[in-house]
Amino acid sequence: MSEDLCERIGAIYEAYYDDIYYFLLYFTGSQDDAEDMVHEVFSRLLRVLPQYDGRVTMKTWLFSIAKYIAIDHYRKQKWQRLFSDSWLSLMKSKEGLPESEFETKEERQRIKTALQKLKPHLRIIVILRYIKEYSVKETAEVLAISETKVRVDCHRGLKALQKILGESEEGGIANGLAR
Repeated sequence: MSEDLCERIGAIYEAYYDDIYYFLLYFTGSQDDAEDMVHEVFSRLLRVLPQYDGRVTMKTWLFSIAKYIAIDHYRKQKWQRLFSDSWLSLMKSKEGLPESEFETKEERQRIKTALQKLKPHLRIIVILRYIKEYSVKETAEVLAISETKVRVDCHRGLKALQKILGESEEGGIANGLAR
């Protein structure tokens, strides 16, 4: 491998590691699995980088690779729990008040449980749009689908979350997701 290629991959790794890691962490709920899959993403990148033609951004291309790795992981782990309790512990309370921290953790647990129940293609879209805050266009590029399909599936994913979560006294947790 040439020194130039090593430097290029190193720069790509530095620029996008966190984004890819957190996407995979949200999908799997496991730090170990996310780390393993990130390494798989960059291993695949090493093999296919010469084929990169620049039609999409590098970030979009990497997320596309990560998406396929996440789907493969899901298929392998289909009947196992996809989100571990460690996912919630990564979310620190900014409030510091025990009551509100408890309510926040309880709400996150409900959302996490609801996300588990979504079909994988809806879960990926919800994660990209509402957790990673990707635009419709970016989400469409990552998933290699039309922007219309992203909008429709976002709507379906949110409706499914609302159905799973039910209505709370505040009008439903999922309503807060549908900004």
